Amino acid sequence: MIQIFFSATQYAAATVTAAIRAGQFGPREGVRRILVVSNTAAIPEVGTPLDRMAGFEKLRPEFDEVRSWNDFISPHHPAGWSPRGQDTLLWEKAVRLAWNLGDEPVEIACESIQANPSRAVADIFADSPIHVYADGLMSYGPTRNRIPHGMSSRIKRVLHLDLVPGLEPMLLAEYGVPPEAVPNDAIVDVLAQIGESGAGILAERLPADNPPTAVLLGQYLSAIDLITQDEEEQLHIRFLRAAARAGHRDVLFKPHPSAPAVFNESLEAVAKELDVRLTVLGEPVLAETVFAYLKPKLVVGCFSTALMTAAAFYGIPVARVGTELLLERITPYENSNRIPLTIIDAALPDAENAELGSPLELAGMAEALAPLVRSVGFCMQSRKHHALRDEVTAWLGANLAQYQRYFKRRRLTSLRLPGGSPVRAEALRRHPAVRKAVRQLRQTTRK
Repeated sequence: MIQIFFSATQYAAATVTAAIRAGQFGPREGVRRILVVSNTAAIPEVGTPLDRMAGFEKLRPEFDEVRSWNDFISPHHPAGWSPRGQDTLLWEKAVRLAWNLGDEPVEIACESIQANPSRAVADIFADSPIHVYADGLMSYGPTRNRIPHGMSSRIKRVLHLDLVPGLEPMLLAEYGVPPEAVPNDAIVDVLAQIGESGAGILAERLPADNPPTAVLLGQYLSAIDLITQDEEEQLHIRFLRAAARAGHRDVLFKPHPSAPAVFNESLEAVAKELDVRLTVLGEPVLAETVFAYLKPKLVVGCFSTALMTAAAFYGIPVARVGTELLLERITPYENSNRIPLTIIDAALPDAENAELGSPLELAGMAEALAPLVRSVGFCMQSRKHHALRDEVTAWLGANLAQYQRYFKRRRLTSLRLPGGSPVRAEALRRHPAVRKAVRQLRQTTRK
C-alpha cells in the first residue's frame, strides 16, 4: 500500500503528521508514505516551499520520501491546473512512473478537495480512496463547490482539528462523509517540535525579563478584498488600543507575511502615543510557537483560526475586534470565511468593550454554537442541506432577533425563511416557475 499526503502549508503538514502519529492512518509496517508539497502562492518561485522551512526536519521521519507537485506539473501553476478528463489515465501513468509507484494500490490524503491541486490529484487517481483533512475553522462550514459523485463516493472521512470540542463539521456532510477529530495532544506535540527553531528566534528578539503579555494577530484581509488597506490598518490599531485598555504595556504584533510594512509603521506611532512597548515579529514563526513560548495573558485578532488554537490548545484568553464590520462586508453570502467569522464573533468577547483576561469557556460551547452554525451553513448552501430546512426555520423563528447580524434579509427572503420580506404579487408574477405553472394550467383548461 502507498499512502500519498498532499500539503501546501507547514500547518497542513503538521496536521497530517499529527494524524499519522495518532494512528489514524494505520501502522507503518508494509506502507510506503510519500509527502507531496505544493506552493500555491501567486508567484511560487519567490516563496519557500514547506519542505525547506525551519522545523520541517521534525516532520520528515514520518515519510519515506518527499516530492514537489510544482516541479512535477511545471510550468503549470498548482492552483490553476487540472488534467482534462480524457487525459487522467495518462497522467496517472506519468505519476506512477516518475515516483516509482508501480501498480501498487494508492490512498490519497489531501486538503480542500473542492479546489486544485487536491481536485486534480483526486481526478488523476480515479480509483483511489480519499481522506480529506482540514486544519481550520472552515471545516465547520458547508462544502463550497459541488463534488462529482464518482469522487465524493471515494471520500472516506474528514479529519479536522477539534477547535470547538463537540461541534460537528458540515464539510462534505451532504455526501455522508463522517468527521474524525485529530487529537489535540498530538497536534500540540507536533507544533511544539517544529516550533523549536522559532522559539530560538523569539528568545533572541524578546527580552527575557519583561516579555510581551499580549499578542495581536494580523490576517491581511485586504488581500482577499474583504476590507481596504486603510481599514485594515485601522483594525490593527484597534487591536492595540484594546490590549492597552486591558492593561497590557508590552505587546507583540504578528503581521501576516504578505502585509505591507506601512501597517507596522502606523502601529508603532500609536504605541508611542499609548506608552506601549510594541514588538513587530517579522520572522516566519508560527502563531502557535508564539503562544507556547510566550504564554501571553491575552491574544487579540479579528477572526483568525489562531484565536481558537490559542484558546483550545493553550488555554490562553482570547478576544475579537472588528468582526461586526466583516459581517457587514463579506460577500457573497456563500463566502467560506463566513463560518469562521460567525464562530469567532459568537464565541469570543469583544476586546473593545468586554472584561478581558479569562480563558474561554469551551465546555458547552458546541451546544450553543451548533444551531447558529447549521443555520448560517444552510443559508450559504441550502440546496446541499435541504434536510435542515425545518430545523433552521424553527430556530430562526425563535432566535432571529438575537442573531440578526449573521443573516441577510435578501437571503432569508429568497429562501422563504423567517425574517425575509413578504413576497410581492408582482415579483411572483415575474418568477419563471410561476409563469410556467400558469401556462400549463391555461393549456389544461383549454383542453
